Amino acid sequence: MKLVIQIPCYNEEEALPITLKALPERIEGIDEIEVLIIDDGSTDNTLEVAKKYGVTNFVEMGHNSGLARAFLAGIKKSLELGADIIVNTDADNQYCADNIKDIVKPILDKQADIVIGSRPVSKIEHFSLMKKFLQKLGSWVMRIISSTSVEDAPSGFRAFSRNAALQLNIFDNYTYTLETIIQAKAKGLQLVCVPVNVNPDLRKSKLVKNMFDYIRRSIFTMLRMFIIYRPFRFFTILAGFFFIPGVLLALRFLWFYFCGDGSGHVQSLIFSAILIIISVQIGVIAVLSELFSINRKILEDIQKRLKMQDLKKF
Repeated sequence: MKLVIQIPCYNEEEALPITLKALPERIEGIDEIEVLIIDDGSTDNTLEVAKKYGVTNFVEMGHNSGLARAFLAGIKKSLELGADIIVNTDADNQYCADNIKDIVKPILDKQADIVIGSRPVSKIEHFSLMKKFLQKLGSWVMRIISSTSVEDAPSGFRAFSRNAALQLNIFDNYTYTLETIIQAKAKGLQLVCVPVNVNPDLRKSKLVKNMFDYIRRSIFTMLRMFIIYRPFRFFTILAGFFFIPGVLLALRFLWFYFCGDGSGHVQSLIFSAILIIISVQIGVIAVLSELFSINRKILEDIQKRLKMQDLKKF
């Protein structure tokens, strides 16, 4: 059983040594542990530092492509290295490396395909009250959208089985955390959360430079993934926003009509017809989008098989 610990990096020459030193050398149930550094266009000595600490596996992005692209490149390389389990952690030593054994255990026990390390958000001292609130709010929204029990949706401390890694597709260029949760449910992958600890803050987040920009991007990502993986539900809900008011306006017209005052409320009937027609059109889109969704699932199955064939070359 081989574990690859992948660490996306962008200018992490100061924090990386602390992170690498903390990584476990042995884990029960794991025969081999390798470390993979994904250098996302660093302009400092990140690569040299990693080599100094014995890392031999690298992915060099060439230029700063963003966390999502770096993560996906790492997953691809980890599979090529023969990983049975892939753990993704941050280069700033945010997550406690001792908990790696905890997040791989559900996969070793065949109880999960994806494991998310849930941080004690309310107890993290370097998180502001606003950030704590938004983290919890975002996780609550994600639970509703994804129909999962995820406790810490933005957490990047995750473990993936080989089967799950082969099925991952990342469309967003900003982050992978929210997208993979929705994908897990849509693809029938078992997702569980385990509590993990965090270390003292070494630096400010490079991903969340502006809280409002992060919120905007996160909302857009969740909405887009919901449309991609739950198209019928999305368009059905949207159709309902037009259909229900349309029916209520029609009932209003009928009320006045039978009371002998229908001629004075024709505008309600017209507006009702418009809303109902729009809802029917959106309903048609819902049916078509579900057909496209079925086609996407077939293509993803073909993609998985092609990936498996390509990996046999390594």
